[in-house]
Amino acid sequence: MLRGNYTARIDEKGRLKIPTTFLRHIKEHYGAQVYITSLTGECARIYPMSEWVAIEQRLLALPAMDPARRKFLDRTNYYGQVAEMDTQGRVLIPYQLRAKAEMLGEVAVLGYLNYLEVWTLDRFEARLSADPFTDDDAAALARLGI
Repeated sequence: MLRGNYTARIDEKGRLKIPTTFLRHIKEHYGAQVYITSLTGECARIYPMSEWVAIEQRLLALPAMDPARRKFLDRTNYYGQVAEMDTQGRVLIPYQLRAKAEMLGEVAVLGYLNYLEVWTLDRFEARLSADPFTDDDAAALARLGI
């Protein structure tokens, strides 16, 4: 599982070095190929390729003109690219996504069980402040047994 938060850097060429703990897990369980994308352009999502293919298979079950399918694919294709981790564990964040998310320098790389999210530190902290964890959230999780 991909869990936790690690600080990393995006270099001047737009490459992110995947934190060692995440890199080890991804290479061991999935291989070096990933799909890097976003739904909003605020952050990057890095999916091991087999996890992304599973999402695509579920999308194929929907009608081609389903509005939600089209909206999802519009965004994930616009921001998305297949990438291969190099020998040093770096991946290139696609230019459109990097520009929209203003990604350069230090970033937070967070594990979301089967994919990673990459945020500029200021944006993620603003997100946490704008959307605090509430008693309603705790109740919803309790209903799920968490």
